[in-house]
Amino acid sequence: MKAVEAQLAAMRRGTVDLVPEDELVAKLRAGRPLRVKFGADPSAPDLHLGHAVALTKLREFQDLGHTVIFLIGDFTGMIGDPTGKSETRKPLTREQVSANAETYRQQVFKILDAQRTEVRFNSEWMDQMSAAGVVRLCAHYTVARMLERDDFAQRYADERAIGIHEFLYPLVQGYDSVALQADIEVGGTDQRFNLLVGRELQKAYGQAPQIVLTLPLLEGTDGVQKMSKSLHNAIGIADPPEEIFGKVMSISDALMLRYYELLTSADVAGLRAQIEAGARHPMDVKKGLARRLVERFYDAAAGQRELENFERRFQRRELPEEIPTFEWPGVAAARLLLPHVLTVSGLSASMSEARRLIRQGAVRVDGERTTDVSFAIDPVGGGCLVQVGPRRLRAIRFRTGKNHPGGT
Repeated sequence: MKAVEAQLAAMRRGTVDLVPEDELVAKLRAGRPLRVKFGADPSAPDLHLGHAVALTKLREFQDLGHTVIFLIGDFTGMIGDPTGKSETRKPLTREQVSANAETYRQQVFKILDAQRTEVRFNSEWMDQMSAAGVVRLCAHYTVARMLERDDFAQRYADERAIGIHEFLYPLVQGYDSVALQADIEVGGTDQRFNLLVGRELQKAYGQAPQIVLTLPLLEGTDGVQKMSKSLHNAIGIADPPEEIFGKVMSISDALMLRYYELLTSADVAGLRAQIEAGARHPMDVKKGLARRLVERFYDAAAGQRELENFERRFQRRELPEEIPTFEWPGVAAARLLLPHVLTVSGLSASMSEARRLIRQGAVRVDGERTTDVSFAIDPVGGGCLVQVGPRRLRAIRFRTGKNHPGGT
């Protein structure tokens, strides 16, 4: 294991809170591998770059010789994390949680070293806890302390409902640290309260309290809101390579440097200085980031392929060698309205979105831009090339005949 100061320097990088640092130093000086906990509730089926911020930090702990515990909150997922919520969340079913948990298990090893990771589920101990055990757990915290949380305090002041089960969430998360005998717990800044509850419960159960390490919340591709699948601003770590590369290239230059800082080990100060001095163009730096992320979640060949595809399509205005093909369902006899083609082929989520994209000038048919929502495609030619924005492309193939719906 590295010297204490070298480890501290790595742990501080990109960190918001390290509480308390003197206790962390004492743990490191003991010379044993630390147990580093990170929990994720399987509330959605896929992990994204927001999760990857913490996973990247966890991989750094592994590289320093420590043990990472990736805790899947299959029990807490059925409660629903109230953090940052203005109303009670709808709990997930056991079936939903189990299905999502399996995808988490598959995806985390795109970043973590499987040989140095314990994957645990908090149902292991919570399903076994008796009602008496739950009462004892609740006795270690007060309602007044719970209401110190900003979200609970705001809802209480606004006379909006707070379910009793929501108070259980930080208690169960804290008890997870007791069950796992965690030395450090990693989480986003929005989890600080819950992580500190873990410290208090470990003390109550006679354990040395964990160190709390919080990380910034990663903004989504919009550069404003926290990355979230529900806000449609996320880059999933299981997204296809071309999607990851393209979405990264769409972010702002300022956000690019933040992604570098939180998702890579690159010298961000050096990159910023090079850009400001004109030694490197921001576009080239951003391509380097996109390539790194594709390589991390896939492999070096995929990263190189997507770099070349991007340069061919957007810098040399050429089309990619491989274009996704969509076989039109059934037989197309009449001319087909463009909004219908976009929706059926999956280039838009709905007819209304398709019309909006067309009006905005985001759609090209065989290389020609159109803003006419009544534009119709003649299937007699056998097919056409339809492009939406810079990244979405389909080669549409038709079989012609009679009486196909959606024509003019």
